[in-house]
Amino acid sequence: MSDAELRRLIKGVLLPGFLGSGPPPDWVRAWLDAGLGGVVLFGRNIVDDEQVASLTEALRDEREDVVIGIDEEGGDVTRLDAGTGSTVPGSLALGAAADVELTRAVAESMGRRLADCGVTVDFAPSADLLSPAGDPVIGVRSFGSDPAAAAAQVTAFVEGLQAAGVAACLKHFPGHGAAESDSHHALPVLPRTEQEMYARDLVPFQAGIRAGARAVMTGHLVVTDWGPEPATLNPRVLGGVLRTELGFDGPIITDALEMAAISGHSPDAIALDSLVPEGIGRGAVLALAAGADGLCLGGELADESVALAAQEAVVASVKAGILTEERIAESVTRLATIGLAAPRGGSRSGARIADDVGLIAARRALRVSGDLRLACPPLVVDLAVAPTIAVGDVPWGLGPVLRETQGAASDVRVLRLVESDPERVIAAAAGGPVVVTTRDAAHHPWVRELIGRLVDAGVELVHVETGAPGPSLGEFPRIDSHGGSLVCLRAVAELLVDAQASPKGSS
Repeated sequence: MSDAELRRLIKGVLLPGFLGSGPPPDWVRAWLDAGLGGVVLFGRNIVDDEQVASLTEALRDEREDVVIGIDEEGGDVTRLDAGTGSTVPGSLALGAAADVELTRAVAESMGRRLADCGVTVDFAPSADLLSPAGDPVIGVRSFGSDPAAAAAQVTAFVEGLQAAGVAACLKHFPGHGAAESDSHHALPVLPRTEQEMYARDLVPFQAGIRAGARAVMTGHLVVTDWGPEPATLNPRVLGGVLRTELGFDGPIITDALEMAAISGHSPDAIALDSLVPEGIGRGAVLALAAGADGLCLGGELADESVALAAQEAVVASVKAGILTEERIAESVTRLATIGLAAPRGGSRSGARIADDVGLIAARRALRVSGDLRLACPPLVVDLAVAPTIAVGDVPWGLGPVLRETQGAASDVRVLRLVESDPERVIAAAAGGPVVVTTRDAAHHPWVRELIGRLVDAGVELVHVETGAPGPSLGEFPRIDSHGGSLVCLRAVAELLVDAQASPKGSS
C-alpha cells in the first residue's frame, strides 16, 4: 500500500470537530474527499435546525456515507439547543418519571429531529449509573443508581432513538458513574472489582447491546482488575469484555482523545517513546491497538493540526509494525455502518409522539417535599456554579423562566449569585419568600453555607435542586427537578405559579 493509500485508509477512522457554523472549512471538505470517516458537531457549529441541516447536506455533498455525530443527550447536555436550553429532559428526569414508554417517545422525538438535521449517530444514551456519593461529571446524565431500572430506561432510549433512523451510541463504557474525578481533567480509577462491574455498572450496557445499540463509546477510566490502562486504551476491556464477553460487534468510538485522561497519560504498554510523542497521537495509536474503531478529536482543539497529528502517529505505527493495515481497514468498515441513516421505524408503543412530550416528561419527573405555598411573588435566587465541560455554556437559571411563565404581568424578582452573599439576598427579599435554585448543592460548600445563613436569618425559603438530589438542607419546601434544562425549569415554574395561587391558609 502506498503512503497516499495508507493515509486515506487511516482518515477513515477519524472523527474530528471543526470551528464555525457556516459552510464546512476547506480542510474538512478536502479530508472528506480523501476518505475522512466523519465529523463531530458541537454547540459552536449550531445556530438552528435549518442551519444544521444545510451544514450536514454540505458535508454529505462531499461524501454520502460520512458519519455525522453529536452529543445530544437531552436535558443539561445539548448541542442543538445550546443557545436556549433543551426542550426535552435528560436521563435522570426520565428515570425519575419511571415510564419506559415515555422515555421511548422522548428518544424517538429527539431522533426524528436529529435525523431531520442530518445527524447519523447520537452519542447517547449515557448508560453510566449514578453514584450515591455523587460524581463530578455524570450526575443528571444518568438514568439513576439502580442497575435494573437504568437498564430498562437505556433499552427504551435506544429503541426510540433508532426507530427514528439515528444510531444510538452507549457511553461511557464500562461506566463512569462511580468515578471520583472528571476524565476531562484527570484519569479516574473506579473503586470497583470485576465482580462489582458485572453486578452493577455493566448491567445497563448489556441491556443497551441487547436492544441493538449500533455503537458504544469508551470511557477514559481505569478498572484495576482489568489492568492499569484506561478502558479506551485497554485491549482487555474493549476486545475482551465488550467484544467477547458482551458480544458487541458494532463500532467502538472513543471519547475525545484530547481529554487529559488520555492526552496527559503516559502508557507504557508498548514502546512508543521514540516513535510517537505523548499526547493525542499516542492515544490514537493505543486506542486502535486496543480495539477502538472511531477516534473522536477536536472537542476543545478543533483544527486540521489535531487530525493531522493523529493521522501521522498512526502512519508511523503501521510502518513500525505496531498496527496493521488490516486492523485499520476492519475499523473503517465497522465505522462506516453508522454513516448512513437507518430506515425510520414507528414507535413501538404505537402512540403518537406529542409535540410537548418533553414537558410531559419533565412534569412527571418533579418531586416535591413540604408545604409548597407562596403568599406573594418570590425573589428567585439562582446560585450559579460552573458547569462541567460536557454540559458547556448552556443557559441555566429558574428566574427568567418563571418570569416568562407568568407573562407580561410578572412581578418576580431575580438575583443571580456566583458566591455567598446572604446580606444581599436578605435585603432584596424585604421579608418576602425566597426561592433558591441550585445545581448539585451538596458539592458546593458556599451554596450550603448561604442557605444555612438564610435559614438562620428567618428567611422563608423554597429550595429548587436541579442536579442529582442530595441531602436535605433544612426544614423548608423543596422541589427536585432532576435536571436543569429549559423544559425542567418550565415544569418547576408551573408549580411555583400554582403555589402562588394557593396562599397559606387556603384549603
